[in-house]
Amino acid sequence: MAYELEKASTHHTTQPGEPAARTPTAQDWTGPGDAENPMNWSLTKRTLHMIPIAFLAFAVTAGSSLITPATEEIAQHFHVSVTAAILSLSLFVVGLGIGPIIAAPLSEHFGRNAVYVTTAPVYMLFILGAGFSKSFGGLLVCRLLAGIAGGPVLAVGSGTTADMFPTRIRAIPASIYIMAPFLGPALGPVIGGFAAQYKGYKWTQWSTIFIGLVAWALVLPMQETYKKTILQRRAKRLNIPPPPTPHLGLLPYARKILRLTVARPLGMLFTEPIVLFFSLYISFVFSVLFALFAAFPYTFRRVYGFNTWQSGLTFLSIGLGNLLGLIMFVVLDRRVYARKHAEAVTRDQKAIAPEHRLYGAMIGAPGVAIGLFWFAWTARSSVHWISPVLAGVPFAFGNMGIFVSSALYMIDVYGPLSGASALAANGLARYTMAAGFPLFTIQMYSSLGIDWATSLLGFVSVLFLPIPFIFFKYGPQIRRKSRYNIVTV
Repeated sequence: MAYELEKASTHHTTQPGEPAARTPTAQDWTGPGDAENPMNWSLTKRTLHMIPIAFLAFAVTAGSSLITPATEEIAQHFHVSVTAAILSLSLFVVGLGIGPIIAAPLSEHFGRNAVYVTTAPVYMLFILGAGFSKSFGGLLVCRLLAGIAGGPVLAVGSGTTADMFPTRIRAIPASIYIMAPFLGPALGPVIGGFAAQYKGYKWTQWSTIFIGLVAWALVLPMQETYKKTILQRRAKRLNIPPPPTPHLGLLPYARKILRLTVARPLGMLFTEPIVLFFSLYISFVFSVLFALFAAFPYTFRRVYGFNTWQSGLTFLSIGLGNLLGLIMFVVLDRRVYARKHAEAVTRDQKAIAPEHRLYGAMIGAPGVAIGLFWFAWTARSSVHWISPVLAGVPFAFGNMGIFVSSALYMIDVYGPLSGASALAANGLARYTMAAGFPLFTIQMYSSLGIDWATSLLGFVSVLFLPIPFIFFKYGPQIRRKSRYNIVTV
């Protein structure tokens, strides 16, 4: 590609009857067929770029829960309560919420690949520090910093997906990427259970590093996908004017970043009903998922006498539910959304109503409540253990459907820029709430019992259940009252 551009820059004459040579530029793509535009890459190449970032997101989020099977050992080793030991999970989750704020300036200045290549080793170094920590405080600090260092991939990864896939075919690759942060926490306890049972709590950290190393090795060969960075490199390579960029001082730039990553998301969270209600709903079901990291071991050890690795295996049902949720969404996208989009094209409409993204949430929402009540009233010694294990399937199925549908809905409503702020607001709420839930789960289950503690969560999920149905029906009226430049149909 460099040779072709350099050749074009030195030969501008054309023979009679031949099309005019395209002048290289770094102000924008040279045209719809620009070979450096990631959307023009082959499907195979784009897939080989999507899988590594999805696996890196999986590796980071698996690191949050991989330590949870060792909670009781950590409590005994450092002479703290089990609740205090759960802070090793909660502070990591807090870090995952903070990390994306750091990702914005890094990605803006150095490109998306630089974020993957540099933050992953820092993440693993802090995990290494957690494993070698001699004090409980040192363990917690390293876990918090590891979460912060690992968090950027969760924000930048969705940008990479958007760089490579146009809107009309983005749903499936975006769903696969989105599944990774759900599959990671679900499978973390499965791996951590064996590590904690046979090697001790430190091996939960070594295992996290091994997974991270594989993920990091996969992202190293990746090419840059961020348009601004690609054009800047093209300008430098061909010695032509770079794309225009505003020159801001350090303080104005810091204000801009804070406005985009904190102020605007918080503003949308409190002024936009779509962002507020879907953020509350997603935050709740995501927090219940993290509460299960304490509730599952508590239940299966006390009721069924499971050991550490057996308790970890129960989370396979969560992973299965996530996969089924992804399959459901792919089928809906191909059979329903794609058909409606094609019908809209025949009517000369440039887009279809964003509410069509909510089918997955409407199907999945009952699954969350069903899974919680199923678990609540079958987790007893008179009922075989497989029944409460299987209850995790509809819960995770619904969780996946709600999140993917809601995320795509907000992007379709607000467009790329404001949609990113809406998702940032969702992320802040989601990880803040998820960090707190595991800290009171054990006390709640001890006081209310497994049945009523889980039923309480089920009743709350029933209160949230109508949200996707309400927005499916009244979404157009609500969108018209938005303060932001929403996408028109």
